[in-house]
Amino acid sequence: MPEPTVATMDKIVSLCKRRGFIFPASEIYGGIANTYDYGHYGVLLKNNVIGEWWKAMIQERDDIVALDSAIIQHPRTWEASGHLAGFTDPLVDCRTCKLRFRADHLGDVQCGRKPSKHPGEDAVCDLTDSREFNLMFETTIGPVKEAGATVFLRPETAQGIFLDFKQVLQFARRKPPFGIAQVGKSFRNEITPGNFIFRTLEFEQMEMEYFVPPDEAPRWYEHWLHERFEWYVRLGIERERLRLRAHDPDELSHYSSATSDVEYLFPIGWSELEGIANRGDFDLTQHAQHSGERLEYHDPQSGARFVPHVIEPAAGVGRSVLAFLCDAYDEDEIGGEKRTVLRLHPALAPVKVAVLPLLRKDGHPELAREVYEGLRRRMKAEYDEGGAIGRRYRRQDEIGTPFAVTIDHQSLEDRTVTVRERDSLQQQRVAIDALAGHLQARLDPDPA
Repeated sequence: MPEPTVATMDKIVSLCKRRGFIFPASEIYGGIANTYDYGHYGVLLKNNVIGEWWKAMIQERDDIVALDSAIIQHPRTWEASGHLAGFTDPLVDCRTCKLRFRADHLGDVQCGRKPSKHPGEDAVCDLTDSREFNLMFETTIGPVKEAGATVFLRPETAQGIFLDFKQVLQFARRKPPFGIAQVGKSFRNEITPGNFIFRTLEFEQMEMEYFVPPDEAPRWYEHWLHERFEWYVRLGIERERLRLRAHDPDELSHYSSATSDVEYLFPIGWSELEGIANRGDFDLTQHAQHSGERLEYHDPQSGARFVPHVIEPAAGVGRSVLAFLCDAYDEDEIGGEKRTVLRLHPALAPVKVAVLPLLRKDGHPELAREVYEGLRRRMKAEYDEGGAIGRRYRRQDEIGTPFAVTIDHQSLEDRTVTVRERDSLQQQRVAIDALAGHLQARLDPDPA
């Protein structure tokens, strides 16, 4: 069992709001459901996570191409995929507290009147019978709702990939095995969203559909289990706080022959971080039947035709961000003072280096600005001259900045600066002319 960490969900939520990572949306109106906005550092962190995913999919491989499909697809898409008929949760209402709950999650939530109990456990509870509730958001195309066409906001990004399979096959000049990857927003009308950004109404997905010859599907499924697990480890998550959990037969989707989740030990317990599924040929076959289009691969050399099977690694951006925050969160003590620090992997850190003049006079700010302007062209840098130097260090520690560069009196004399490392707190004098190269080497010690 992994060692317990100091991170709690309350501490993560507090830090995210205090430092402008993530905070409730529409807060001046009291917020809305489980919807959050990303502030400056949150946007930078999220984009770094997405960037590392694209790097693993596109830059480090030559068998995957990129796609950005539409959020609103033809309504028959969801009929073919099974979402219209089967993408539901069981819903119950409480006539007493007027709240709604998932019937299969009553043991995980609090009663609206008596938080110490679960819905239905108290005499005052009056729950309705369970009914099925479709999770797709419905909207209308056209100026008049009654005369418009009913469409849906996509509940997953995968279906857009399947719809474009034939197009991509032509222009990408690929043959199985090959993948189509995309990052984009999805929307689910969750009945009981919660636990900060772990489950939200709108969320970004990082999904890749890997099309393979049918007889190679088991091998590629194992390949992607390993690849996706190791991606999180390479970006700093402790191996002991990750696990691969294979779905039991009664958990599997009807089209899946095998599915496993990469799970992370969040403060709320072990929960899904990413799913890897062997979807077989279900999706391409369904869309071929409903559209009348052939969605298959034709080998021009052998003349063979087959419908590829699909291996799908699907990750949530928000859940990944939350896992990286939880794993990086730490507390220690410096000179009798408690310090909160995010020990983020340098590739994910929103800011790579902070430039701090020791004083706001005596030529310190002018030289610090010169140093900052030289660094910002090479890496994400931040200039900060407000407050005592100790407080500025703490501020940068809380947003996960790996290095702080301090300009002091000696800097004016010999053009050297102090480089402070976030985790070890070690300090080193470095010449300004060599600073950018020094920092880049430490931020990316293995550029290959």
